[in-house]
Amino acid sequence: MDSLDLLCIAPHRDDAELTCGGTLIKAVDAGKRVGILDLTQGEMGTRGSAALRAEEAEAGRRVMGVALRENLELPDAGITNDDASRARLVQVLRRLRPRVVIAPAPRGRHPDHRRTTELVRDACFLSGLARYAPGEFAAFRPLKLLHTIAYREDHVKPTFVVDITEQFERKLQAIKCYGSQFDGTTQAGEVYPNGEPLYDIVRHHAAHYGSLIRKTYGEPFYTDETMEVDDVTQLGVSTF
Repeated sequence: MDSLDLLCIAPHRDDAELTCGGTLIKAVDAGKRVGILDLTQGEMGTRGSAALRAEEAEAGRRVMGVALRENLELPDAGITNDDASRARLVQVLRRLRPRVVIAPAPRGRHPDHRRTTELVRDACFLSGLARYAPGEFAAFRPLKLLHTIAYREDHVKPTFVVDITEQFERKLQAIKCYGSQFDGTTQAGEVYPNGEPLYDIVRHHAAHYGSLIRKTYGEPFYTDETMEVDDVTQLGVSTF
């Protein structure tokens, strides 16, 4: 299998679409090989079923055009950063060999979200240790780990925002594939309610993030490390 340019690792089916769907679509538009790894099947969800959510996830994948979507089948509402889970995730990372990995925000409302962040970071590091959980595939470590911080209220300034103006409507279309989860609702996951329909909240949040970079729609990301700039004369976003 060809290596991935970008892999989003999400705790639940629909998290990828909600938090970074536009960025994934934009990477696909640019000819990048993109994948999604959902960690759970959503069997603990109040609405729908695991089987229905699998169908919705595949529909979302087709809308976004990502090359592959897999499920690690960890327990929903029971993700833990233990050695067994790390070893399973390491095998996937070594097989897919993603250059860049997207994980949830460092903090999260759902316990699975917080634990996924820790699990992904630890597995990305351990994947590069040849003697850790040896298997069919050689040791490999991604170059970059990004955290999506869409909808969070932690007052963390984004390291950068991706312009998804051309991709937003497709992002929203992919989110709407999850009718069992979102139709008629006013909140989901990290999307806190404000009385509006959920789909309107998604649009307004994307418009806010876009405004930070003087674009119509955007998606925010955070990295622990400082970003490097080669040419300060080519920096975007006007100061005034």
